[in-house]
Amino acid sequence: MTDDSHIEHGPPGGDELPRPVVKRRRFNASLIWLIPALAALVGLSLVINNWLQAGPQITISFQSAEGLDAGKTPVKYKNVVIGRVNKIHLSGDRSHVLVNVALEKSAESFASKDTRFWVVRPRIGLGGVSGIDTLLSGAFIGADVGDSNEYEDEFQGLEAPPSVNHGAPGRSFTLHSDDLGSLDIGSPVYYRRIQVGRVASYQLDKDGKGVSLQIFVDGPNDKFVTRSSRFWNASGVDVSIGANGLKLNTQSLATVLAGGVAFQDPPGPHDGTPAPEDNEYKLFGDQATAMAPPDGTPHYIRMRFEQSVRGLAVDAPVEFLGINIGKVVSVRLDYDEQKQRFPVLVGAVVYPQRLGAAYDKLEALAKAHGENPDLSRMIGRLVDHGLRAQARTGNLLTGQLYVALDFIPKTPKVAFDPNAKPLTIPTAPGSFDKLQEQMAGIVDKLDKVPFDSIGRNLDQTLAGLNRTLKQVNGETLPAVRDTLHGVQRTMGTANDALAGDSPLQQNLGATLEQVQRMARSLRVLTDYLGGHPESLIRGRRPDAKPADVKPVNTTPAAIQPVQGSKP
Repeated sequence: MTDDSHIEHGPPGGDELPRPVVKRRRFNASLIWLIPALAALVGLSLVINNWLQAGPQITISFQSAEGLDAGKTPVKYKNVVIGRVNKIHLSGDRSHVLVNVALEKSAESFASKDTRFWVVRPRIGLGGVSGIDTLLSGAFIGADVGDSNEYEDEFQGLEAPPSVNHGAPGRSFTLHSDDLGSLDIGSPVYYRRIQVGRVASYQLDKDGKGVSLQIFVDGPNDKFVTRSSRFWNASGVDVSIGANGLKLNTQSLATVLAGGVAFQDPPGPHDGTPAPEDNEYKLFGDQATAMAPPDGTPHYIRMRFEQSVRGLAVDAPVEFLGINIGKVVSVRLDYDEQKQRFPVLVGAVVYPQRLGAAYDKLEALAKAHGENPDLSRMIGRLVDHGLRAQARTGNLLTGQLYVALDFIPKTPKVAFDPNAKPLTIPTAPGSFDKLQEQMAGIVDKLDKVPFDSIGRNLDQTLAGLNRTLKQVNGETLPAVRDTLHGVQRTMGTANDALAGDSPLQQNLGATLEQVQRMARSLRVLTDYLGGHPESLIRGRRPDAKPADVKPVNTTPAAIQPVQGSKP
């Protein structure tokens, strides 16, 4: 510091004291203030630098702040920290929590409209274990940036990680089904039993009549999804019994428990062009239904049964000559005031194109005759030939019924209105109903049989039979036994008499020999009388003397055969 004051002296020799002369310094600030100024300058520079390096501030809402900690929980993208949670507070209605996140300057692009955030925690599911590293490091907020350039600072956080991240190779497709079944987000999608994708999301249709599922097939396997591909629900176990025995079809164990979707091209010629993004398909219930030919336009028919249809339920099959052409959709009672009865009205949806070539021929035949080839006209002609609907037993164990459209011979004619809405098919009692009627008739006949009198008569008869048996056992059988003994003795005597060395046989032989000699003598006598009848009057002539007999030459020459004769 410089001393800027001094004493001004008066004129020499004077008595007045010198007066000090005060001089003010041009810069009187102390250097001590330089230190805080520098500190403020540094702090300001840090603030400016921090402000310049700070990223956007965003707010994410979650259902719960479980695992989140203000000032510690990071926000990561591909395991790189892009921000940090700086504040957590409840929403005004206390229904959710609001998490303030400070993104880094380099992560400004994550403050876009289609960016998704979720909390990464340890999760154990049928598809595997995820987020296991957070057991040690703690939960963090995951991020998935989209393609939008529209700025956004408020986000609705996901409660579960997204099944598909932005930019993943593959394509998404939409499936339509009657219900969700056991499918869920993340359920696998199989192609030839190999997992190639997953269910990304699902939502109820706007009309509430079905469910739409969004699936994602990873590349390069997405090329196997063609315009002709058929999708079916591969959940559960498909058991069928056919001519080849019992068949069991299923996917993996996870699919059986958690559900899954499978797809494949139908056999035969088909369009193999790869399907475009977001192409829509129908999700069938099983593989057999998916691979079946197209059903075509459904038609609603009604059947009126006069007898009980116990065992016939909704979804029961409707068959035409053994071919499934539809299913029952409603079963309800009606009241007939004239007959004072309660008929059953059964509604069904049929698909005539399932008949294949038969339906095409009927349609062409109707056009050839100049008739309207609609279903009602064709069914009208079939009804004239005896087509009737019957409720038949499909399972003897469970008693379940199905509707059979078949031709009943000698069935009475019925009036058929082809213009009726809905189309009503005449019915006929089923085989089981006929069996019941026959059984009822048999029971009625059995009721008419006098079992009581028959029983009494049978009792009396049995009593008489008992007495007869006692008499037979006491009297008849001993007599028969004695008779048999006598016959046995007689037979023994006869055997002795007829034996070869018995006296009877020897006497009989001698007698027969004498009879033969007598017959021989009679024959000689009759021969002689035939040649000499006069001997009866004159008697027998004496016998002539025997002539001399010359010795016969027995030399070899005498016995030589005459030449030329045969031996």
